[in-house]
Amino acid sequence: MEFLGDLGYLGLFLGSFLAATIVPFSSDFLIVGALIAGADHSLALISATAGNWLGGLTSYYIGRAGKWEWIEKWFRIKEETLLKQKERVDKYGALLALFTWLPFVGDVMAVALGFYRANFYKSAVYMLIGKALRYIFWILLYRSLGQGVLDFSFL
Repeated sequence: MEFLGDLGYLGLFLGSFLAATIVPFSSDFLIVGALIAGADHSLALISATAGNWLGGLTSYYIGRAGKWEWIEKWFRIKEETLLKQKERVDKYGALLALFTWLPFVGDVMAVALGFYRANFYKSAVYMLIGKALRYIFWILLYRSLGQGVLDFSFL
């Protein structure tokens, strides 16, 4: 993923997009790397959020298309996993989109929201809010810890 860093904000956008779809990695490292490299905080926030949001919307639309071949091929989500999400989608609906940034389950949530036809506009807005808050957290953490953010751990 080093080549993404060479592309600047476009690389941050593309990496964040891919992280929200088919490539299994965290875009958190990309935004921290961009900040350490001297990226403008506002532009990094916009680039990462836009890419990750559009990637999440892509996942939503793949779920909405409802083609199991696509879902299993590109997201490696089994039908049983998606069916387990149905209860949550029925209960919370588009609010689940606030959590599509979460590792491992976020992509499944985005696909499930589309598959079970959660309101697109509400899902899109909540998804944008959740993803933006994630990057705001990392930017604030970087502002407070500097490169020490690399030592940060939730454990």
